[in-house]
Amino acid sequence: MSSARAVAEVKRLLPKRTRIGHTGTLDPLASGLLVLLVGRATRLSRYITGLHKSYTATATLGATSDTLDAEGELSPLPGAPVPTEREIQASIPSFTGDLHQLPPMASAVKVGGERLYKLHRRGETVERETRPVTVHSLALVSYDPGVPSATFELVCSSGTYVRTLISDLASSLGTGAYLTALRRTSVAHLDLQDAVHLEDLSEPEIYNRIIPSSEVVSHLPVVEVGPQGRRGVCNGRPLELEEDPAGGGSFRVEEAGELLAVYRFRDGAGRAEAVLCAG
Repeated sequence: MSSARAVAEVKRLLPKRTRIGHTGTLDPLASGLLVLLVGRATRLSRYITGLHKSYTATATLGATSDTLDAEGELSPLPGAPVPTEREIQASIPSFTGDLHQLPPMASAVKVGGERLYKLHRRGETVERETRPVTVHSLALVSYDPGVPSATFELVCSSGTYVRTLISDLASSLGTGAYLTALRRTSVAHLDLQDAVHLEDLSEPEIYNRIIPSSEVVSHLPVVEVGPQGRRGVCNGRPLELEEDPAGGGSFRVEEAGELLAVYRFRDGAGRAEAVLCAG
């Protein structure tokens, strides 16, 4: 199921004209956590999409794919070496930390105003610029040299292509690899174990599954205001502060645990970026 289809499935359970959006596309092959924002919370999208993400990825070695996953055209590599578990483990440090990745042709990145996957479908290949990404951790959790198949767990920055990462790692070992499964297990502090399967959602049940907005952006520093300050915040007025509570970043403004808005310190005061409460 595509991310857009998942949004549509949830939207039909909500009142008509309810705004809803997702916070990071999952590849067609991928499963796992998809964070959806509903109503005024859609204004928080920018604070979620850029968060680091965790995945479990399974790959087959000894072959390549033109999409770097099982959805593409597969090409076996006869005679390619089968790396040992020790060799894979030894290669992992080279693929953690700050890296530069070349986006795959079968991706949504735009080059010259057109999505790469559209060019790929026409059999075209174009030059692409590498992009900086960060792989915070990468671990081999299982390996079957008889297939050969390997499963990894990783935490990476937003925008990281896991299929590119695993393909590059295999290339460094003199072979190829393509993903056969990819599962997103978390988006920062939001975890798959707290999610719900779409088929388990019903019209009454969906309201029990909605997460408070303050919890979704709990990674942002908080500034508390009282009832008197609430009206000004809900009208998007500047917030008088002696110093920047977020050190140059965004911070949330709450009253008694209710998220009112997200602000940023500029020109000696807090300035509204996203207001959720009504003025």
